[in-house]
Amino acid sequence: MTIQGTSPTMQRPPASGAFSGTAPLSVARLTLSDFRCYAFQRLECGPEPVVLSGPNGSGKTNLLEALSFLVPGRGLRQTPLGDPARSGGRGGWAVAAHLRTPSGGVDVGTGIERLPDGRDRRLVRIDGAPARGQAALAQVVSAVWLTPQMDRLFQDGPAGRRRFLDRLVFGFDPAHAGRLSAYEHALRERVRLLREQAGGRPADPAWLDGLEATLAERGIAIAAVRRDMVERLNDACALAAGPFPKADLAALGDVEDWLAGGPALDAEERLRTALADSRRADAETGGTRTGPHRSDLRVRHAAKNLDAARCSTGEQKALLIAVVLADARMRALERGAAPLLLLDEVGAHLDETRRHALFDEIVALGAQAWLTGTDPRLFAPLAGRARFFHVEDGVAAPEERGR
Repeated sequence: MTIQGTSPTMQRPPASGAFSGTAPLSVARLTLSDFRCYAFQRLECGPEPVVLSGPNGSGKTNLLEALSFLVPGRGLRQTPLGDPARSGGRGGWAVAAHLRTPSGGVDVGTGIERLPDGRDRRLVRIDGAPARGQAALAQVVSAVWLTPQMDRLFQDGPAGRRRFLDRLVFGFDPAHAGRLSAYEHALRERVRLLREQAGGRPADPAWLDGLEATLAERGIAIAAVRRDMVERLNDACALAAGPFPKADLAALGDVEDWLAGGPALDAEERLRTALADSRRADAETGGTRTGPHRSDLRVRHAAKNLDAARCSTGEQKALLIAVVLADARMRALERGAAPLLLLDEVGAHLDETRRHALFDEIVALGAQAWLTGTDPRLFAPLAGRARFFHVEDGVAAPEERGR
């Protein structure tokens, strides 16, 4: 298959609505091949927000998912690599985009090819040249998304909240993706060795020592950058104005407590010791009880001093949006470019005042947001400020009335 195709020091972010102008990061052209319901689709876009309206099941979210594959990871649906391949297609899929960036135009592309043994391999190209891996995408483009499934982010387990925080970290520190990958690989290897040991096959202690040293080093780095991101988000949330509630965030876990109480080197040694001491127990459970893979993100409604999980559905949605907008403001200030905002059915659970405030904030930030909804009337305040497409039966066509 052919595919065409950044942790600075935090400054105090300005209040909501302090940015204006055209988007320094935007998708000028998006091309999909054999992706979900699209055999082929090409969209030409300006730097302004993009509204995708149409009936349920028409392919709106599929377009957002395609965009989400332009950053490292498994996309907004968190699916196996082969899942987006179109039924009846050639077995692979490809997404390509021409981007406007602060440094000029860039062509990026990603997709999969099916190997003879049946496995799928992810391919990435930047300006036509093969990249060594997905992490290279984070150097070029950043994106944050909200989906209806994330409406339960505060009720469900911590794994989803960790992924949400890590996606925000990627926008400021692309190396975070590599740290996570190395940590998760070492974690799987340690679990495998301990299981073999529990089954009667002795594990090499030196090998375990090496894996646990990697887990301690990378684990503390992961926890440290998450804590830094949370502090920065709190600064940005505290200064925000408008109808969205101020969010108060905290990174929770043993590793985070150790970092708060002393130097990073001490925390690294404590994690290494904890891993060594828990080998027998971890062998019995088939897991690893200590590390940043157990951490959580707590979000509270600051004015009410109430955990997000106890807030109303509408307040939870507003808190999530408040955090995403705070992140976008920071990136616009520090990097000169807000991330792509992929907002699926974002109008749900928002009253008219907050919906209008969200649209105004997006435009003021100069962010290219991609918004979906079944009712185009919800996006009427964006008329003349966004590019509108109607999506139906897997075809996206521009609507001149939105121009």
